[in-house]
Amino acid sequence: MKSKEKENLIFIRIYENEDINEKIKLSCKKHKVKTAIIISGIGQVKELTLGYFKQKGDYSPKYYKKAFEILNLSGNIIKQSDDYLLHLHITLGDQNKNAIGGHFIKGKVSVTAEIALLKTNISLKRRLDKKTGLQALNLE
Repeated sequence: MKSKEKENLIFIRIYENEDINEKIKLSCKKHKVKTAIIISGIGQVKELTLGYFKQKGDYSPKYYKKAFEILNLSGNIIKQSDDYLLHLHITLGDQNKNAIGGHFIKGKVSVTAEIALLKTNISLKRRLDKKTGLQALNLE
C-alpha cells in the first residue's frame, strides 16, 4: 500500500492480496485522519464478504471467493478511541457485466485498488442505536 496527501485529499493504492479495510485504516493513521469520506474507489477485489442489513444483529453476510471489478466504493470513516470505524458500501461487477452490491464487510485486492479520501475535521462518533442495533452516526 502507498498513499499520498495534499490539501486534505488522500489517494491510496492498495496492492494484490492486501486487505482493503486494514490498508484504509493504516492510511488514515498515517495521515492523521479524524473523519473522512470515500469519494472514489475502483479496482478489483476477491475473497470478500458482503452484508445486507435485515434486522437488529443480522447483516446476512455472504462470502465470495472469485474476483469482482469494483465499480464503486463509498462510505465514511470515523476515528473513535484508538481505532477507525469504517462504514463502507460497494458495487461490484462480474465478468458477465452483472452487478451486485451491499455493505462491504471485508475483502482482499485481486489486482489493484485505487481509493480517494476527503479528510475532514468534523467531530463525529458512532453509538449503539438500541432500536436498530446499529452503531449509528451521532451528530450531536
